Amino acid sequence: MVCSGSLFFPGENINICWSPDGQTIAVGNKDDVVTFIDAKTHRSKAEEQFKFEVNEISWNNDNNMFFLTNGNGCINILSYPELKPIQSINAHPSNCICIKFDPTGKYFATGSADALVSLWDVDELVCVRCFSRLDWPVRTLSFSHDGKMLASASEDHFIDIAEVETGEKLWEVQCESPTFTVAWHPKRPLLAFACDDKDGKYDSSREAGTVKLFGLPNDS
Repeated sequence: MVCSGSLFFPGENINICWSPDGQTIAVGNKDDVVTFIDAKTHRSKAEEQFKFEVNEISWNNDNNMFFLTNGNGCINILSYPELKPIQSINAHPSNCICIKFDPTGKYFATGSADALVSLWDVDELVCVRCFSRLDWPVRTLSFSHDGKMLASASEDHFIDIAEVETGEKLWEVQCESPTFTVAWHPKRPLLAFACDDKDGKYDSSREAGTVKLFGLPNDS
């Protein structure tokens, strides 16, 4: 594998996502600027400066709306490709950190500093249920390939796996340290996750850099 191209931006980039059609990459930086890049030409198509703290960014599955979570607890929705404001939803009472769309296009989920995960109906843009088993700000979310399970994680030493349609807990994956990110396999019920693990064998402050899996046949 080789690098097909590089782009340089004035700010420090903190988030990135692909459009569902694979034609565009959106990059957000610490100055709350989101740049839209043509994946074929590697050139900027548009750039938007926002007046609020931009956290995670994502297109909807239909590729006609662009979503941003912000530091005021809101979800901001723009039309795409026009990038005109459609709606701002007061989703959480504190910092809205992350957002993920389910593969079926029926729901999206947000995670917040209030330790809540909220599930939203894509068409109605209303919250249908909340998941409240975490105690720390929600860092990361991931839907399973079939959209039936939602994994969420934080500084808690476990990952919550919930049934989307009921909100019931399916599993609690125990961890030895806070979790940074979770991701389901695109075709199987297999969850990959990375935690703030330390290599205590030699140096308790040294980062271990491990990736773990849950859902293998020998898991109970």
